[in-house]
Formats: sequence, C-alpha cells, structure tokens
Amino acid sequence: MQLTGAEIVIECLKEQGVDTVFGYPGGTILNVYDALYKHSHEINHILTSHEQGAAHAADGYARATGKVGVCMATSGPGATNLVTGIATAYMDSVPMVAITANVNLPLLGKDSFQEIDIAGVTMPITKHNYIVKDVTILAETIRKAFKIAQSGRPGPVLVDITKDVTANKCEYEPVVPDKVEQVSKCTDEDIEKAVQMIKASQKPFIYLGGGAVISGACEEVAAFAQKVDAPVCDTLMGKGAFDGRSDRYTGMIGMHGTKTSNFGVSECDLLIALGARFSDRVIGNPATFAKNAKVLHIDIDAAEIGKNIKADTSVVGDLKKVLSQINSRLDKLEHTEWMAHIRELKEKYPLKYDGGQLTGPFVIEEIDRITKGEAVISTDVGQHQMWAAQYYRYTKPRTFLSSGGLGTMGYGLGACIGAKMGRPDKVCINIAGDGCFRMNMNELATASRYNIPIIQVVLNNHVLGMVRQWQTLFYDHRYSQTVLNDKVDFCKVAEGLGCTAIRVSKKEEVAPAIEKAISLGGPALIECIIQEDDKVFPMVPAGAPISDAFDGDDLAKKENK
Repeated sequence: MQLTGAEIVIECLKEQGVDTVFGYPGGTILNVYDALYKHSHEINHILTSHEQGAAHAADGYARATGKVGVCMATSGPGATNLVTGIATAYMDSVPMVAITANVNLPLLGKDSFQEIDIAGVTMPITKHNYIVKDVTILAETIRKAFKIAQSGRPGPVLVDITKDVTANKCEYEPVVPDKVEQVSKCTDEDIEKAVQMIKASQKPFIYLGGGAVISGACEEVAAFAQKVDAPVCDTLMGKGAFDGRSDRYTGMIGMHGTKTSNFGVSECDLLIALGARFSDRVIGNPATFAKNAKVLHIDIDAAEIGKNIKADTSVVGDLKKVLSQINSRLDKLEHTEWMAHIRELKEKYPLKYDGGQLTGPFVIEEIDRITKGEAVISTDVGQHQMWAAQYYRYTKPRTFLSSGGLGTMGYGLGACIGAKMGRPDKVCINIAGDGCFRMNMNELATASRYNIPIIQVVLNNHVLGMVRQWQTLFYDHRYSQTVLNDKVDFCKVAEGLGCTAIRVSKKEEVAPAIEKAISLGGPALIECIIQEDDKVFPMVPAGAPISDAFDGDDLAKKENK
C-alpha cells in the first residue's frame, strides 16, 4: 500500500510494539505528528515540557521495562535538546531510538532555519545513526535502528528524516520483526578456563555491573553465587541484579562503596566481574585495584575486556547464557573461612548516619520500609544518588534508574515519568537534591498534565551537596558557587505546576508524607529539609586505592591526632 513517510514512521513503531512515545512537536516533524494523531488510540504520546525530558523519559521507560524507549523532536534546537539524554543512554547502555526531522533535502547544508547536522552531532554518543533522504529506505532504516538498539550491548540509535521524506509516498509492506537473539562469542574452552579458575580460588568475590541487569541474568547470578560460595558487591548500574537483603550481599563498591566491599575486593584472590566495565569510580587507582587477585571478566562487549583492568581470563558473551553454561559445570564449592571473614567485615563496618536529626539516609530508609523495597526508584546525581544506592535495598532488577556513566543532573524526574508509563503497577519515586531538581523541575507539569502518579522527593540542603562535600574535604572549605540558599519555594513551584506538595522538616513527618503521596493517585512532591553539611560516607578520594575508604569516624580520629 502507498503511504507517506510520516505514516511509515508510525506503522514501523507499531511493528516494533511501541506503545508509548515521548516528544515535542515542531515545524519539520509536523507530518509525523499529524500521522500520529490518527493513531493516538494505538500509540500513547506524552508531551514533555522540554525535549531533554522526553529523552530522559524514553531512557527511564527502557530501563524499567527492558523494551526500547522512543523519543521524538523537531529539527535544530529540538534535536539538540535531546543530546544530553542520548549521551546519558549511551554511557549506560540503554536501548533507545530517537526520531528527529530535518529541513527539506534542498535546504540541507545551507544554514536554513532550524537546520542542524544532528547525525554529526550525535555520532560519538550513539551506537549508530542515520539521516534518511529517500522515502523508499525509511522503513528499512527504522527497523535497523530498533535492531541495533537492542543487539549486543544495547544503546541509543538516532534516525533523522528530512521533512520532504515524511511527505513523500512509497509502497509499504508490514514486516514482523525478528526476535533479537543475543549471540555469545565464547568457546567451550573459554567456559572451561573460567570454571577451572573459579575452582582454584579460595577467596572469590563477585562484582556485578549493569550487564547483569540488561541480560536478565538475575536467577543465574543468584545460583552462581550460591555455587561459588562467594560474597557479592555491585556497581550503581548493577543494583537489583542480586538481592540486596541477601547475607552474601556486601553493598556497592568504589568511591562511595561500603568498606566491606572495598576491603574485601582488595583482599580476594579471584575477582569475578559480571557485566561490569571497571569504571574509574569503581577501581580508584588501577595499579592497586584487587592487587591480590586474578581477574575473570565476563562481558558481552569485547572492547571492555582489558580496557581498564587486565583480565587473566575472559569470556565474551551474553551473561545469562554464559553463566548458565558455567553453572552447569560447577559443583557446589565451600569457602567457609572466607565467608566468615566477610561477615566480620560487615559487622565491623556497617553503613551508619546521625540518627538524631532528619537526614537523607533516614528518608531513604523510610521509603524502603514503606514500599517494602518494591518501588522503582530513579535519582538525579549527587549525594542523594549515593544515599539511594546505599540505603534502599533493591531486590529486583530494573528498579533503580540513575545516570551512572554521564552523571546527568536533571535526569531523574523525566526517567521517573517514563518508568511509570512503562510500569504503571509500580510505585515510582524520584529522589533528587535541590540543585538537580532545579534543572528539569518543569517536568512536574508533564506529570500533572497527564495525572501521572509519580512522587518527587527533594532532599533540600540548600547547597550543591556533593560539590560542597569535596570543597569541605579537599578545597579547605572554599564554597565557590555551591550555596543555593535563595528565595525559591519548591512547594509553591510544585503547586503552581499542578502537583500536591508536602514539606517535611522533622523525622516523624517523613512516613506520613510518603504514605499520603502514595495514596493520592496523582503527582506529588515531598521536600525534605536536611542539614547543609551532611556527607556521603564511606568515601575514597579520586584516584586513591579503594582500600583507602574512610568515613566520618576516620576523619574525627585524624583531626584529633
């Protein structure tokens, strides 16, 4: 049948099972929005307040569901406003397809109104991107984009379409997409080497990254940890891949990881990295990281093997499939003394905070208690992000959404909206600091427009908390441009944008506020007033060995010497 390019875009989205799109219309993409209008009963479009919010919402939808997130924008500034969200998805391996429109083909390259080479701009931050100048290849291109976004290590793909292509017609034939099968490149010999290395270890430690979540390998990871008889730590991206309430779980590793994880990895004789990329925030000083251990690295992306930390043995392949093979060959091992030592470390170095006042960790623990660890938590970036990673006990995958690689302030609210659209059965809560919340708080208007029942928690310390923490510890208390103690009233802003607002300043007010927000059935903001100098501990200075992790007690002892 003959369809316009715009109609082909919509038909291809339907082919891929897309039920929700996040975006913002404009001149060059009007034909696509006109076609979308006719299919509004099949594809739900969420009009965000800003294109960056659309990209973050598509990202949050993808992380929470495992499906491809889709966002759309017009040319020029509309397209460039997607860039931060695309880069965020790229750094954290999130499957996303961004569809933009451009000026008519004869106007390309002439500095036309709202023209930008968005394919060129996004080339370093996408798995692949296209500019479509011929309507006859449009359907094929969109299908390729979805396949690339999901294949191997997932990531964002951009499809830019000139406006005349969206108006031109060609023959369209519907296609049932092939199921994307993850291909493992490992050999039988690779698996056997890994098994023998594990058997030879006396002090193994499992280090989980985001690949464990993406591959859906949680059951295999749990069985593997039981068979190996090893403790398990995770990265920010690995949250929920292993039960955070398990006795084997030691918490996060790295700059703000637990002392148990950091010290344990520093002492182990075998570090088993599962779907992790050894980021600088995890390893600290690469020369001293896991210095007593051999490294077994399992990852779907061969480019990650040996990139930051040399692997003694590696297996390249889909983690779920690789672990299934390893588990089938591995007998139950016992490391009684090693596990006893890890339990001692956990008892000696628990996470702790000042229980005498309202703090970020207390708020997080209350959210965990009230939601029974079943909520989808999104965060922005900073102290609140680390507290959310430390004090909420994630038991299931795809329940923690955070910008790990790029560290995008303003990510969380859009992501929370996307998550709720993808998982309407879940309580969805975004945790932000006041600095991050300012960046994209206009997305509360999106939540109220559609009455999306998300909860925005703002831990308001009236400063840029994480930057201030660094200024306190490493810059001799020079608080350059980090004090935000001005006249902005977040509760009035939220109410002005159509949301219920609750301000909390005492510990006993936290639980009733959370319970009320959950019961409302609409968007709500909870502002929690906390102290400006609360800190995230433990902490490892940038570039230092992770075994140098220190906390408030360590600082006090040092100052009293």
